[in-house]
Amino acid sequence: MYNEPIFLQPEFKERLWGGTQLKEIFDYAIPFEQTGEAWCISGHHNGPNKIKNGPLEGKTLAEAWNDHRELFANEEGEEFPLLVKILDSKKDLSVQVHPDDTYARDVEGENYGKTECWYVIDSEDDAEIIFGHHAANKQDLEGMVANGEWENLLRKIKVNAGDFFYVPSGTIHAIGAGIQILETQQSSDITYRVYDYDRVGQDGQKRELHLEKSLEVTNVPHHDPSLERTQLYHEDLRNEKLVEEKYFSVYHWDLEGECKGLLTDPYLLLSVIEGQGEVVIEGRSYPFKKGDHLIIPATVDSFDLKGNASLIVSTSNKDK
Repeated sequence: MYNEPIFLQPEFKERLWGGTQLKEIFDYAIPFEQTGEAWCISGHHNGPNKIKNGPLEGKTLAEAWNDHRELFANEEGEEFPLLVKILDSKKDLSVQVHPDDTYARDVEGENYGKTECWYVIDSEDDAEIIFGHHAANKQDLEGMVANGEWENLLRKIKVNAGDFFYVPSGTIHAIGAGIQILETQQSSDITYRVYDYDRVGQDGQKRELHLEKSLEVTNVPHHDPSLERTQLYHEDLRNEKLVEEKYFSVYHWDLEGECKGLLTDPYLLLSVIEGQGEVVIEGRSYPFKKGDHLIIPATVDSFDLKGNASLIVSTSNKDK
């Protein structure tokens, strides 16, 4: 039986809006001066992570999902359901929207739409995101987009480290300049650009917009999701629930010491955003540090944590 954590090697993505903060914050060996994304827990075909340890070392998470489904509680589905990434926005991201599962299947031939959520790791003073819009109905939305009334249409919110946002499919959104976030999302890479500030890419051309599809999938009117961040304490671990919904549950764990007998249900995705420590399984220790990403598989019944660390933890709710 597989009885240890699965550590994963991040995959890096060059982006027009990216920078070098992933190196500064997490000491990653980033390959680009404009590194916008680290795909940290991914089985997606556009960037599956390689496993760094254990019997499956050198295999990808996608291969583990296909060949060893017992590690994931025999969850159904063609591909690993979640994708965890860290984004560094040196510049503003495009204003965009993502489809739901039905639209993704029917129009794009993909397994999943894209509902996501963001935990703000760090941000510059006065940094802001775009989250939703002010259009009252579909006609208003179409008219404001057609006329380029972006200042009137788009809803801006200032952010700080520790903020959390749940972004259901159909939500117009954008991460602003000077923000680093950890994103937990469905395993999808479908993005429809609504507005891109008339920027040009490396080829000197403006990047493609997807206005027809964007208007079809955008939720109108916009409603802020209702979130209730609750906290529980287990020995030296503070467990804050950030969101629990259809596709995933996401938690913020703060560890200051030791916590024994944590349960794996059904399998856990752990991203270490601060500090260091160790996972202990049946007396064997597996050290982790800031910037590490690992999965506690379903074949591990329980585990202990030791150290001083902050982690974002998620579970798949796909089969629940």
